[in-house]
Amino acid sequence: MHWTLLLIAAALEIVWAAGLKYTDGFTRLWPSLGVGAAMAASMALLALAARGLPIGTAYAVWTGIGAVGTAIAGIFLFNESAAPARLACIALIVTGVLGLKFLGK
Repeated sequence: MHWTLLLIAAALEIVWAAGLKYTDGFTRLWPSLGVGAAMAASMALLALAARGLPIGTAYAVWTGIGAVGTAIAGIFLFNESAAPARLACIALIVTGVLGLKFLGK
């Protein structure tokens, strides 16, 4: 259950991080409210997940999934670079997250 909460928290991190682009520096009301809500929910779910997971693992997985997901969202939503070196670096983050999930507690 804790891993499920963590995955939902990470998905919400992707939503709020990518959503920052739509807030235009928090000058647009509805995108800003959506980002704030996703941010609050993401943090709350991270806190709940951390009840049953080591905080170092939970935080690293949360930020790793958020970073990878946001980078991928940037490629698809904002035409950011998909250069091979960038994709290789994203793959390294994924490798680290998987290592924490399957080799750690």
